[in-house]
Order: sequence, then structure tokens, then C-alpha cells
Amino acid sequence: MKRVTILLPTLNEEEGLADVLPRLPISKMAELGWEANILIVDGGSEDLTTSVAQKHGCPVLKQQGKGKGAAMRLGFLRFLQSGDDALIMLDPDGTYHPEEIPRFLKQLENADVVIGDRLRGAMDPDAMTRTNYFGNHILTWIAVALYGVPMNDLCSGYWGFSRQAISLLKLNSMRFEIEAEMYTSCAAEDLDISHISIRYSKRLGEAKLGSVKDGWNIFRKLLVRRLFTTPHQTRLGDGNLNIQ
Repeated sequence: MKRVTILLPTLNEEEGLADVLPRLPISKMAELGWEANILIVDGGSEDLTTSVAQKHGCPVLKQQGKGKGAAMRLGFLRFLQSGDDALIMLDPDGTYHPEEIPRFLKQLENADVVIGDRLRGAMDPDAMTRTNYFGNHILTWIAVALYGVPMNDLCSGYWGFSRQAISLLKLNSMRFEIEAEMYTSCAAEDLDISHISIRYSKRLGEAKLGSVKDGWNIFRKLLVRRLFTTPHQTRLGDGNLNIQ
């Protein structure tokens, strides 16, 4: 059996996490030859997120920094320490459907990185605001124009990675610009990126992504990484992400 880490970054996601965890297709993954290890990285939740995770027997790793980028980098570091063969990350807020994880694992047989494509997939009514919809298209277009590497949905929160791909990423993002930086790092390392259309639904709980401010930070990250391919802080786990 190969092993896959299912990485779920949380911050006050008690409602979404309670919905997502029971739907993880553990038996289907086992049929495909994958043993699943669930890893929740929590950014200081003040609701019942941790209790929900413990109820389902899932380990919770408390991040030392703030922001989604810090959570993802810490999760990637723990994944590399685990020796697992692949990693699937998704936001556990009800927007992404965990039932689609087996599709990512199958696609990883022929690619280094697999990205869930919301913009060309099945988007539920009211799943994304008009501003965010057009903003996602614009940022994706800018990314492709700058890097020349095909990308269908730059800000997707549903990704699959081979172990080798994770080991090559060079990241220093702290917030929601993390996906953009993952794309720039994949492009710099000439990794084989594949896309699959996914279903996208309205989130459960309070939204944390700010349209204008976070969109600007994503745009800035694309520009900075185009000028400086390797970030100053190059290794996963540097700075405030050291594991005790």
C-alpha cells in the first residue's frame, strides 16, 4: 500500500470540518492501493474545530505562525518527515468535495502536480462572488502571461502532489498568496502540472478571504517571484515553522 497525506488547514472551521471528515473516501482510496493519513494544521481556532477533529480521531498540528501559507508550509514539512508517497490538500470549508480525492490520486500517476479546476468545472450557485470570479480569471491570466506555464485556476485550494514535487518547492508565503507561490515554484522547477475539473460549492461558515487586499497580495507575489525565482527564505520549515 502506498500512503497519502490528506492535509486540511483550519481556522475556525468547525462546521465545514464536521461535514468534510465523514465524507473522506477512505475505502475507495484503499481500493486504489492508498492508505490515507489525515493531517489537520490549525491556525489557532477559537471554536470547536479541534474537538471535531479529535472526535474523528484526526491529529491536529498547531501552527506557530499565522495565515494559510504558514499552515501549508508546516503541513508540507510534516509530510516530508512522514515518508508518505503523495499529498492531497483541500480547504475543509465545504467548498471542495473530498469524494474527488481518488481522481487526484489517479492523475498523479502521470503528473507531478494535480490542480482542481473550479473555473472550468461545476460551480454551484452563489459558490463564488462575481468579484472573486472575475478576479480569479484575471489573476490566472496574469500568471500564465508572466510564466508561460499552463494554469487553469491559480487560486484553487485543491491540489495533489507527488513526494518529489513537495521536496522541490521553495516557499515563504504566510497568507492566501500561497497557491500562487506554489504555482511559481512548480514553474521554476519545471514540474509536470495537470488539471482536473472539480465541483465547487458555497462555503460553510464565515469567509476569510478578502477580495481586494488578498487579490493584490497574490498579484504582488506573482511579480516578485518572476523577478526573484528563489525566495530569501528557501527551506520549508524555516523561521516560525520549526517543529518542536
